[in-house]
Amino acid sequence: MNILSLFVAIPLLMMLILFICKDVKQIRAVMVTGASALLVLAATLVVLFIKERAVSGDEMLFVSQIVWYEPLNITYAVGVDGISVLMLVLASLIVFTGVFSSWNMNMAKEFFLWYCLLSTGVFGFFISIDLFTMFLFYEVALIPMYLLIGLWGTGRKEYAAMKLTLMLMGGSAFLLVGIIGIYYTSGHASMNLLEIANNLHIPIEQQRWIFPATFLGFGVLGALFPFHTWSPDGHSSAPTAVSMLHAGVLMKLGGYGCFRVAIYLMPEAAHEFSTLFLVLTGISVVYGAFSAVVQTDLKYINAYSSVSHCGLVLFAILMMNQTAMTGAIMQMLSHGLMTALFFSLIGLIYGRTHTRDIREMGGLMKIMPFASVCYVIAGLASLGLPGLSGFVAEMTIFVGSFQHSDLFHRTFTIIACASIVITAVYILRTIAKLLYGPVQDSHHLHLPDAAWYEKISAVFLIVGIAVMGMYPLGISDIIRDSLLPIIAKLG
Repeated sequence: MNILSLFVAIPLLMMLILFICKDVKQIRAVMVTGASALLVLAATLVVLFIKERAVSGDEMLFVSQIVWYEPLNITYAVGVDGISVLMLVLASLIVFTGVFSSWNMNMAKEFFLWYCLLSTGVFGFFISIDLFTMFLFYEVALIPMYLLIGLWGTGRKEYAAMKLTLMLMGGSAFLLVGIIGIYYTSGHASMNLLEIANNLHIPIEQQRWIFPATFLGFGVLGALFPFHTWSPDGHSSAPTAVSMLHAGVLMKLGGYGCFRVAIYLMPEAAHEFSTLFLVLTGISVVYGAFSAVVQTDLKYINAYSSVSHCGLVLFAILMMNQTAMTGAIMQMLSHGLMTALFFSLIGLIYGRTHTRDIREMGGLMKIMPFASVCYVIAGLASLGLPGLSGFVAEMTIFVGSFQHSDLFHRTFTIIACASIVITAVYILRTIAKLLYGPVQDSHHLHLPDAAWYEKISAVFLIVGIAVMGMYPLGISDIIRDSLLPIIAKLG
């Protein structure tokens, strides 16, 4: 079996074993073992990829394909470049930490069955190089969200689950139209991304309607303004591990798809429509940050922060130069790590205080020092403190964006830079009220700090944030090598 297919096979095997588990201890053992295997597999893939890349000039490595439906040229085709490998590492790390953040979940067997199915879709999407297979895994990743939020969520969970599902399915409809358009206008000879990009060509007249449909379809999942409204409601109602996986990885499917499909296959239309979508993404960056400032619910603060940070990903992709696009991938990694850490800690705090309103909490630094210090680290990464992942990602984006010499691009770059200041406002305000303010409820004085399984989740994510912040060159080199074919397409 191809090593990449193991990323799909392991979660499916976990689902099969979960069916026969009878108690919580067995369920936990299966999840920890499977998630650990995925993490080890991702680390192994990085080592193998670096070795293979040193001797191979192929655009994608570990390529394998099996014909599924020959009349429409549909194949199960997999392959990875450096960007895909890093996304797999991010996904495996967040799946692993999400298991520990869901240690005491009610109806654990059913929850983890859907959680594994969601993971299967995420991993399958990142390894796919066939348009139909990619879309199939994309849908597999979206469908479980309805039940995971609707059954195990909090607050207005039914409303949030329905809103999220309807809006993302609407985006999927645009995406399906785009994929069908790509297939037939390129000569309906293949659905393989590499073959379409290198051997076939989509006429510019057709690109003009296919590109907006495809970019919009993926952009909805990437919280593109004004189609972002599902994100705050969905994140606020989702259980902790689902919020971690959704914000940390699932939203990255949107940015990755815009980059891998829309930009790569339709570079001429990308240049023509970049101005329009740059305006929308610029609004996402600033609007998300300003919206986070006025929130009092911890999850809503982080959800609107995600709108801003994911908007920055799409903003950088549309700059269409190597530096900015490198920053976009690094921002996906950075945001995935820090938002997963945020949601993990918010779940921890909510589980003890039974509130997410920062006006009803205070003084947690003395009460729960471990969780509080972790929250400060996540906040500093979010506002771009040097030495942490947020700084290297955002600086790479801004430097690359400012390479455009025209007034329009530089003006929007400056506007995007201003979001850092706004981010500092809501992060520091939240830390001050939550951790250092006066205790608002006497019952909070006796709250327990993080348990051992919650500490495992937080430590792994913090290590990822620190490694990326202090050793960014190794990551950026992997990304740059994989960007060369796309940059060549863009001219």
